[in-house]
Amino acid sequence: MLTAGLYVRIALLGFLVGGLPRLGCNSQQPPPAGPMALPEVAVFRVSSEPVPLSTELPGRTSPYLEAEVRPQVSGIIQSRRFDEGADVRAGDVLYQIDPAPYQAAYDRAKAALAVAEANVPAVRARAERYQSALASRAVSQQDCDEATAALEQAKATVALRKAEVESARIDLSYTPVSAPISGRIGKSNITVGALVTAHQPAPLATIHQLDPIYVDVKQSFAELLRLKRSVEAGKLSAGGDNQRQVHLLLDDGSPYPREGMLQFRDVKVDPSTGSFSLRIVFPNPDRLLLPGMYVRAIIQTGVAEHAILVPQQGVSRSPKGEAVALIVGSDNQVQQRMITVDREIGDKCLVSSGLAPGDELIVEGIQKVRPGALVKKVPFENGRKQGTPPGTPSQPAGQSN
Repeated sequence: MLTAGLYVRIALLGFLVGGLPRLGCNSQQPPPAGPMALPEVAVFRVSSEPVPLSTELPGRTSPYLEAEVRPQVSGIIQSRRFDEGADVRAGDVLYQIDPAPYQAAYDRAKAALAVAEANVPAVRARAERYQSALASRAVSQQDCDEATAALEQAKATVALRKAEVESARIDLSYTPVSAPISGRIGKSNITVGALVTAHQPAPLATIHQLDPIYVDVKQSFAELLRLKRSVEAGKLSAGGDNQRQVHLLLDDGSPYPREGMLQFRDVKVDPSTGSFSLRIVFPNPDRLLLPGMYVRAIIQTGVAEHAILVPQQGVSRSPKGEAVALIVGSDNQVQQRMITVDREIGDKCLVSSGLAPGDELIVEGIQKVRPGALVKKVPFENGRKQGTPPGTPSQPAGQSN
């Protein structure tokens, strides 16, 4: 007879043995591991194109014409006839100097001229009588010569008095101080009732012609030599008439709405800076540009006929600061290239060496891959992967897709 404990153990063993097949049927085996998916990168196909090149130079504005108003005669200022900061025209009366002493001097000179002219007929008649009497020896040769000399002296006195009249007239005409040029006048440095002197060093006021206006910039002579060598080597071609057209950026970075024209390059180099001056003329009908403003001029230096432009996000830097790019070879294998970046133009880099037309530059997914890795490439166009809906922002350089 079996004991109760033995019976219990036999029953438990049978339950476990009977349940094993059921557990085995319900168990699932893990799927076998498949091949790893290749990382996807967006590539930009490199091509060459003509690109106009420009340089940005700092400078300052200066008036097209500038005139300091000074008195040409001395006297008391009776009135001021302009508003400070207003536009004036050439010939407008700005100040009136007391004309009374100059009017008196003019009248006195005219009277002296009249006296001299009145004396001439009598002296001339005497000289003519002596000349007639000399033929009959009624007078001596000396008396005749003295009469002739008196006539010439009278004529000279008339000429002298005429010159004095003209001098007095000119002085009188200078009592109204007129604007020498058209433009905008600044503040007045003198008040009514003040005494001014002829040709004094301090100007009464200053007039600036602001339309058009000059922009004076400095360019490095070494940069000019580099550009000339590039043209001679065929890397750069002259821009023709467009090379004289200049754009302007204001102090806050906003563009000036009108184009300027390069007028001339200075003929000498500043020995302290190694640069020379460029002068540009800009139309300024709205008076937006004022003398002394800081601006930046964008001057076209030429056209690179076979330039290579690539998106900036496809260019990275090595720990040494060298420009590096990753390209996808014909075997879909990543290759690293050391490149030379000449400059940045907008959101692109101008590459002077290291890339050739037809290369496929990785611009997205750079952090996913390393040189030598196999990748799956997707075309990249217009700042986004091909097939990405318009309006979808492209991923910044260095982030994964």
